[in-house]
Amino acid sequence: MTRHGPKAAGFPRRAISSEADNTKRKHPNRRARESEEVMEKQMTLLKGLGTGLCVIVLCLLVAPNAKADQWDRRTVVTFNEPVEIPGIGVHVLPAGTYVFKEMGAASDRHTVQIYNQDETHLITTILAIPNYRIKPTNKTVITFAERPAGEPQALKAWFYPGRECGDQFVYGRARAIVIAKEANETVLSTPAPLETATPEVLATAPVEAVTPAGETVATAAVVEPPPAEVAAVVPPAAVAPVAPLPKTASELPLIGLLGLFSLGGGFVLLSLLRRIA
Repeated sequence: MTRHGPKAAGFPRRAISSEADNTKRKHPNRRARESEEVMEKQMTLLKGLGTGLCVIVLCLLVAPNAKADQWDRRTVVTFNEPVEIPGIGVHVLPAGTYVFKEMGAASDRHTVQIYNQDETHLITTILAIPNYRIKPTNKTVITFAERPAGEPQALKAWFYPGRECGDQFVYGRARAIVIAKEANETVLSTPAPLETATPEVLATAPVEAVTPAGETVATAAVVEPPPAEVAAVVPPAAVAPVAPLPKTASELPLIGLLGLFSLGGGFVLLSLLRRIA
């Protein structure tokens, strides 16, 4: 019994020693797994930052196009009765829904195009002169020249919501004389043959105005000039010449700069997370 005692007492110590050895051998594997988990979290974070940057850049690229309707003043108009219009070709629009767009906007003239409701057909192109109003409204405003009973109203002007500047339409001289006499008001006109004119002709066609008596006058008798800007009077000696700022042809440099800033912020955040881990 005494002989078996030491052997029996030694077995537990060997078992404990074996378990400790196994635990020591498992530590490297555990550290490797923890390192892999940390790296996986960092890669997931980096992928998330990359996705966020892509979304930001995409939004910046799409944002300029979000204002297309404001750029061309696209407006859907519904007439419940026939309307006479100037422009190339057609002279009377039947009752229905149409789309107005301002396609050219020089300082002294505009070009307005009228499409059918689904914008699959260009009906006509109209020459217009900028006209200003004192107080803009938040709704589309279209004015007409009054005509005798049974005659379609003549389209006179179109103001886009929120804008002081609108489009005063120009008729061919022969029609302008008739409308001015019937409506008893001065009408913008051009001697150019609008029935066969092209957009290139409208770009250079002379514009005048016709009174109810058939007299030719300046366009100032019809359209309002742009409002004068109120500025403080400064003595000439106190005014220093200012060099004009260069114009940027595109917003891409700004988009690229914002992308670089976002990418740098992502790397800084990633470095902080590595230090914490």
